[in-house]
Amino acid sequence: MPDIPTIAMPHAGARNAADPLTAKERRLEEILADCGSVVLGYSGGVDSTLLLRKALDVLGHERVLAVTAASATYDAGEVDEAVALAEGLGAAHVRLVSGELEVEGFIRNPPERCYYCKTDLYGDLRELAARRGLQTVIDGSHAEDLLDHRPGLRALDEQGIVSPLKEAGFTKADVRALSRRLGLPTADKPANACLASRFPYGEPIDAESLSRVGRAERILREAGFPVVRVRHHGPVARIEVPPADRARLLEVADRIAPALKELGYVWVACDLEGYRSGSMNEAL
Repeated sequence: MPDIPTIAMPHAGARNAADPLTAKERRLEEILADCGSVVLGYSGGVDSTLLLRKALDVLGHERVLAVTAASATYDAGEVDEAVALAEGLGAAHVRLVSGELEVEGFIRNPPERCYYCKTDLYGDLRELAARRGLQTVIDGSHAEDLLDHRPGLRALDEQGIVSPLKEAGFTKADVRALSRRLGLPTADKPANACLASRFPYGEPIDAESLSRVGRAERILREAGFPVVRVRHHGPVARIEVPPADRARLLEVADRIAPALKELGYVWVACDLEGYRSGSMNEAL
């Protein structure tokens, strides 16, 4: 588990009002202030960590609750890291057992799979917010999420979930830039979508297959590939790494392939195009 550094607050006078990022930060603060008190769906990634930090700054620790969904769709180490990050920021935190593997629409894995997952999860967060007397449920979606196939955004709209980063016009680059400015340890953390995104649409999702993908990616990360996806095509594991890492992957193929075959894969392949976010959407 990585050490979580103590974060120093920047002096208000150090912010340049003419800086576009500062203008977005101020708009973000206005949106959060209007929320009153919040429950945040917290993954421990760069987006939700920035949002958690700003919510704590604006609303105070007693009016912010971070909630991390623990399920088979995320590696257990990712959940533990999210808990440690939230605690490092001094946030109240709840680990919620997620039930998407009991949702038929999710298990069948249609192109709108994320809609069913987000509907289930954020329904639970709304109930939790009501029980705790917290006013608004928020999430870490940003402006660029609108550019990809994101059926989960429809579920957020239907449930009345507020996306402060998106409303303030934050891009992914903005999120990383402000995270660096605030000294957050997640500023350069690689993106990591849920393990269900490794499955072609239409291929049913189950706990055993999710575990296999998670273990396969852990093998590759431990081999020195922090940005990696193992796309699950039944008996085939299709590995995506950034193009700059492709040659190095082939150098260790004699070690990686047997390890993935021990997990149950029959064939192990390297995607020649390399890693790209949402590559499964290319088939739509």
